[in-house]
Amino acid sequence: MTSNPLPGPPELRHILPDHASQDVELSIVAPASNEQITVGEFVDWCKEGLERAAVKGQILIIDSSSDNTARIALEHGGEVLVTPKRGLGRAYIDAIPYIRGKWIVMGDADLTYDFRELSPFVEEFRKGAEFIMGSRFRGNMEKGAMPGLHRYFGTPLTTWILNRIYHGRSSDLHCGMRGLTRAALEKMDLKSQSWEYASEMVLKSARLGLVTAEVPVKFYKDREGRLSHHKRVGWLSPWRAGWLNLKVMLVYSPDSFLLKPGMVLTALGLLLSLALARGPITIGHLGFSLYWMLMGVTCTTLGYSCIQIGLLARVMHGLRPGFVDRVRNLLTYDRGMFISGGLVLVGTILLGTLVYRYVKHGLRLESLSHSAILGLLLVILGFQTFCFTLLLEMAQRLAFKSRE
Repeated sequence: MTSNPLPGPPELRHILPDHASQDVELSIVAPASNEQITVGEFVDWCKEGLERAAVKGQILIIDSSSDNTARIALEHGGEVLVTPKRGLGRAYIDAIPYIRGKWIVMGDADLTYDFRELSPFVEEFRKGAEFIMGSRFRGNMEKGAMPGLHRYFGTPLTTWILNRIYHGRSSDLHCGMRGLTRAALEKMDLKSQSWEYASEMVLKSARLGLVTAEVPVKFYKDREGRLSHHKRVGWLSPWRAGWLNLKVMLVYSPDSFLLKPGMVLTALGLLLSLALARGPITIGHLGFSLYWMLMGVTCTTLGYSCIQIGLLARVMHGLRPGFVDRVRNLLTYDRGMFISGGLVLVGTILLGTLVYRYVKHGLRLESLSHSAILGLLLVILGFQTFCFTLLLEMAQRLAFKSRE
């Protein structure tokens, strides 16, 4: 056995079997934690899958075990990257410097996914796919392999949500067996440390416009004597995993559910506010009073906030460089400051009419004027624009710095 001299964090240790091949086309990357029951056969399955697919491969086990997982993997001819136990997503992040293949197939080393069936992934890679999802629902799922709560509720629901957000047609967005190119993995710049890495990969693949494909996979239940990771942690684990995945959906895609609704709310709010700026109006038997105007102010401020957060999210994530460049050219610091100043100035003038009436009537306010409400809205929008301009400038600087 030899240690790999590649540089890396001191807590990582890369161990290669004797005569490890350096000529690698496909890397199989599999995290393992106390998988001594399955890891030996898993490595054998991977060898068989590579032979069937007629590709030269690397079998990299990312091990954070306290049992004999690493020793057994090495005895069967796999490579081992010894890491601290820091989460499933972090395991894949740690493995990146040690991946030698231009293609990657990842999954668990627990024999639940059939790594003897690598050919469908290789075929899609050869066609130009950059990101390949396995699908347990399109493939063969052994009875008892997936709990009913996951199979009929959790997985279909979150898959449906992600498909709606990105107009996708995937059938199983949480399948643990998936493939991607080395270049795609580096572009994704994964941040998730735990189960949520799966959703982050899907979200970023869509944002980056990667060429995607889906292939059927076989999914088996746990071997006799082995407990799944969810069962090891306890009954709360699946719910925690679902919560973490929902968090990723919200954090990495706020623009997908904020921008368009924000535009609609802002347009509706401005229509009501400007139409009623000079006083109540009546259309047929329907009257629009000050209360309608207040609703318009509320819609405008909420909608404008949605638009701002959506734009900031796109700039901060930096997954659409062309969009970031267009925003930088259109929404400059100078323009933002002039617009915010103009809105506050006009709003203050309109509010002045209310102050004048207040003083004129002996510091008593008999009623609110519609023009003053419009002035208040403009002051609010001006202040929002001022804050947004500062945040956008900071976000653009961070995004530009990360791309250098």
